[in-house]
Amino acid sequence: MVESIVGCKWSMGVLDAIDDGVHRPGELQKTCAGISTKVLNERLRKLCRFGLIEREAYPEIPPRVEYHLTTRGKKFVPILDAIRQLQDELEDTGS
Repeated sequence: MVESIVGCKWSMGVLDAIDDGVHRPGELQKTCAGISTKVLNERLRKLCRFGLIEREAYPEIPPRVEYHLTTRGKKFVPILDAIRQLQDELEDTGS
């Protein structure tokens, strides 16, 4: 699971956006510039399957769907932040 998330720039971006308060699919697509609807939906399904986010559908017309971090997802985000910080440090030193 970790390899699948860390190895995918879109998964990390989607998790970051949800952690930053972006919860609706349309907003996520705008926040993650360049991601297609198909790829976004694949990432959302995968993150739900891994138990990092949960999907909440509201019985409204038009239908409204929101995604939120689960307890597991909230634990996972700092790990991704640490990996990103390490990557930035390595790039800064040229190693």
